[in-house]
Amino acid sequence: MESDCRIPVVCCRPRVLILHALFWGLVSLRVFGAALLSTDRPSAENTPSPPCWWQEAFVVTTECLQCDAFQSRSWLACGPTGYVERVNCTRSNKDGIKSCRSTVMEEHRFWKFEGAMLALALLFGILVVARQRWLDRLVSEKVRRQIESI
Repeated sequence: MESDCRIPVVCCRPRVLILHALFWGLVSLRVFGAALLSTDRPSAENTPSPPCWWQEAFVVTTECLQCDAFQSRSWLACGPTGYVERVNCTRSNKDGIKSCRSTVMEEHRFWKFEGAMLALALLFGILVVARQRWLDRLVSEKVRRQIESI
C-alpha cells in the first residue's frame, strides 16, 4: 500500500533546500531579533515604584465608588473592576487610589449568574422531557409495527 504523502523530487534539489534554509533563517532572525530588541531593560529611574498600599498598612478614606467615564480613561486603578477607593497609607502618609470590588456589583453578578443557571436548567429540562416523549413515541411505533406484522 502506497502513501499519498510524498515529498516531490523538486523539493529535494540542493538549490531548493538552500533557498528554504535561507528563507526560514531570515524569518527566524526577523522574529527573534524583534523579540530581542523589544525587551526593554528597566533602569532604576524608569521603574515606577509600587503603590504604598502594597507595602504597608492603609486606611480607607473614601468607600468603594464607581468610576465615571473620565476616571476610567485616566486612572489605571479603574481598569480591573470599574470601582475605586481612596486610601491613606499609615507609615508614609501618602494618599492613593486602589481598585476595589463593590458589593452592589458582586450581588448583581451573583443574581445574573443564578438567573442564567435557572434558565439553562429549564431549557435542558424541557429538552429532556421532549426527547423522552420522542423516544417513547418511537418505541410505541415499533411495538405497533411488530404487532401488525403478526
